Amino acid sequence: MEREIPLYSYDGQLIQWIDAKRLHRLVSMDRVSRVVKHPKGRIARAILRHMPGEPKPSFLSDYKGTKYCLRQRLGDGHRCFRLRPLGERHVDEHNLAPDDVRPIFLRVLLDCLSAA
Repeated sequence: MEREIPLYSYDGQLIQWIDAKRLHRLVSMDRVSRVVKHPKGRIARAILRHMPGEPKPSFLSDYKGTKYCLRQRLGDGHRCFRLRPLGERHVDEHNLAPDDVRPIFLRVLLDCLSAA
């Protein structure tokens, strides 16, 4: 019995399982960008090529946004969390929300508070 091969789209989604004959047909049509093999030579998976007109793949980093909390290394070797300043200008450590973005910051903060 012929073992089936997983076929993935260019963005990493499993499309279907295909046999070796269909894989060779896709390779001959230049539709496969990469064939991954095990060390013993058995085919592990095939990844389709990104074709013109197809949307770009989405990644988790596209949805995560900006980190406003970061780790800071102190002079004595300890580490602490530090808040990143809001706005486009660099502001001092004590005024993290400048006057032009302060109302937006306070609105978001109030929306996050629970009514309990």
